[in-house]
Amino acid sequence: MIKIRNLNKTYNLGQPNALHVLKGIDLDVKAGEFLSIMGASGSGKSTLLNVIGILDNYDSGKYILDHTLVKNLSETASAELRNRKVGFIFQSFNLISYKNAMENVALPLYYNGVARKKRNAMAMEYLEKLGLGEHANHLPSELSGGQKQRVAIARALISRPSIILADEPTGALDTTTSREVMELMREVNKSEGITMLIVTHEGAVARATNRLIYLRDGIIEKDEVNANPVIEF
Repeated sequence: MIKIRNLNKTYNLGQPNALHVLKGIDLDVKAGEFLSIMGASGSGKSTLLNVIGILDNYDSGKYILDHTLVKNLSETASAELRNRKVGFIFQSFNLISYKNAMENVALPLYYNGVARKKRNAMAMEYLEKLGLGEHANHLPSELSGGQKQRVAIARALISRPSIILADEPTGALDTTTSREVMELMREVNKSEGITMLIVTHEGAVARATNRLIYLRDGIIEKDEVNANPVIEF
């Protein structure tokens, strides 16, 4: 699913202030994995997520996503590949405030050229799967934090991506809701077979996944299989 070799990323802030963020990253992720990347602020985990999500370029090395080399793509080619292969879940939900839950979920299909009637029907299907059918016409301001994140998960799922990237998905949630969201994400991973990669600084989130990768100063410090994942919020 993901193959990364000797990947480097530097932000050129002007000499001598160039910031070497990713320093020769090697990473393999198999289809259907449920894993987390942990690291302190500044460790490079968000930069790595952005590269994997085709939101940012890298300087050297190789990144292959689902048999496609991601390197020096045009903006159009990057967007097309991202829309087909990647779903995103964010800490801040990133819902459009003036669109209701159904419209927010349907948005990726709009960009993929799906007709309005069909995309709204599919959005309703995913909202009902996630227990939000009765909230389809509610604006984000009328939803709780947990409901917003469920809408965001439905939006990530609707285009049936190969991989879902979650950036601190429980960061804005209370303990009970964090547990519910992690249980939902694990169930989605099992039932849909979608690769799930979570970036987090929370140990409880990482321990709920099947594999833990520790990033420190732009280098993978540890890469461990978690034989006994547990949701312990």
